[in-house]
Amino acid sequence: MLFACWSVKGGSGTTVVAAALALLLTDSSHVLLVDASGDLPAVLGVPDVDGPGLADWLAADEVAPDALGRLMVDAAPGLQLLPWRGGPAPPPGVDSDRLLAALATEHRPVVVDCGSTGSPFALGLAASASMSLLVLRPCFLALRRALAAPVRPSGVILVAEPGRALTRHDVEDVLNVPVRAELAWCEAVARAVDGGLSRSRLPRSLVKTLKEAA
Repeated sequence: MLFACWSVKGGSGTTVVAAALALLLTDSSHVLLVDASGDLPAVLGVPDVDGPGLADWLAADEVAPDALGRLMVDAAPGLQLLPWRGGPAPPPGVDSDRLLAALATEHRPVVVDCGSTGSPFALGLAASASMSLLVLRPCFLALRRALAAPVRPSGVILVAEPGRALTRHDVEDVLNVPVRAELAWCEAVARAVDGGLSRSRLPRSLVKTLKEAA
């Protein structure tokens, strides 16, 4: 099962949702969390040590069959992280097919943080996932971009903010896809992320709501 968390606008909370979803899935299975945007080690509080990562694997012309597995690090009980470690964007000309083929051999749930879908690489991951989850704030500009996106998600994770006029029903009506979970903006989540505590102390509000999507 491949879960792809993606957004059409930066700052939507995609990385936090991907990390939380992966941690929740460890309740029933070992999980692989793939960092395709570069921020997961910081969110999880995992030391960002020197060494090759997914970006280097993608850029290499030839790699050993077990090369990808040797890049994975333990991030929490039952959770392995495939870190990016290679700048903010995929190498030019790289598409997602090679990574998708490698991930297809995994016999465990895989969660990918695609970040914002500004490249064919991120779009390919979002389009090919078993469960493609669009992380969206109820913002007119974000909803407009989501409607124009070439990928139709399986569902939306809505990050609700106080004072917004758009509701989950508006989002469902415009995009014609279900809102799988609605996360209320919460100071506890921000504190957990800022303190690098996401892997050990997920806020209860986030756990309760994301279980619907998990």
